[in-house]
Amino acid sequence: MSSPQPEPLLESELLAAVQTELERSLLGGPRRYTVEQVAAMSGMDAPRVRRLWQALGFTVDPAPGARMFTDGDVGALRDIAAIVESGAIDHSLELSAARSLGQSVSRLAEWELTLFNSHMFERLVEAHADSSPAQMRGIIDDLVRGMSTRAESLQSYVWRRHIVANTERNIVRPQSGAVTHDVVVGFADMVGYTQLTRRIDANELDELLEYFESAVTAVISSHHGWVIKTVGDEVMFAADSPADAARIAIDLQEEFSASKNTPDLRVGMAWGPALARFGDLFGSVVNNAARLTGAARPGTILLDEKLAAELDPDEFRTQPLRRLRVKDFRRSRPYVLRTDQRSSRRR
Repeated sequence: MSSPQPEPLLESELLAAVQTELERSLLGGPRRYTVEQVAAMSGMDAPRVRRLWQALGFTVDPAPGARMFTDGDVGALRDIAAIVESGAIDHSLELSAARSLGQSVSRLAEWELTLFNSHMFERLVEAHADSSPAQMRGIIDDLVRGMSTRAESLQSYVWRRHIVANTERNIVRPQSGAVTHDVVVGFADMVGYTQLTRRIDANELDELLEYFESAVTAVISSHHGWVIKTVGDEVMFAADSPADAARIAIDLQEEFSASKNTPDLRVGMAWGPALARFGDLFGSVVNNAARLTGAARPGTILLDEKLAAELDPDEFRTQPLRRLRVKDFRRSRPYVLRTDQRSSRRR
């Protein structure tokens, strides 16, 4: 008589097994330490551990004695303490630094997990019917380890490459205190995006957002600019050179006007001092660019007066507008950057 076949894992059991293997492979083992234990092991007090953990974007269980930290978590908190103690980061900035790191990496992790899921679960479903729980754990372990090794290597190199790229920008200077530097800040958003999302399905929306993010990133980086952030239908970008910023805006409009399946863009840009803080930009120049974007007509580019004055008229044609009824623009005349009259001298 043949031995009974193992019962296949249920979907809930499969997901639980994946979660267990993720923690074991990526976090250095199961959750075994309380806040108080981590504080003693990392050389911090318990309130500081809680604040840092929440700043990184993770939940702190309020139950006394809750075991929520792994060996990997302890190591990460020790690293934060060591970096602060070394003087590389001022103690007053550690929460801001942790918050910015957590927000950035959270988005990266969400994107990677989407790709990871599509690959991993295809493999798991194939093996699901004929594998025992022990065999499934081995399959999951192999997949997780293979993915994490490659992802960590890639992320490490891309991080190093971005360190080099950021040091090349004029806005990054090793000075103490809050310092502003002149930069062009721009926004580009898709016109009628909200109404469009009501008419298309999820797959079409995914394709539109993928095209938008890919296209704007390619154009911005091709002219020495950089993406600050994308939020749904809008991208915020910056450039050190007014001419580079103008080329970005013109090429963005040309890219989207050539496509019949995408909404029109409107672009607003301003030139002035901005405060660079943890990968973002702040200041009136950011507000001005955002307001100009909101006032721009579909398919057009609006500039503030300072940026228009910086552009070479032999390469770029600008046209002053009547004063807009936009907050803080009573004393500044906006300009339209023409996209159809560029000089042959354009590089």
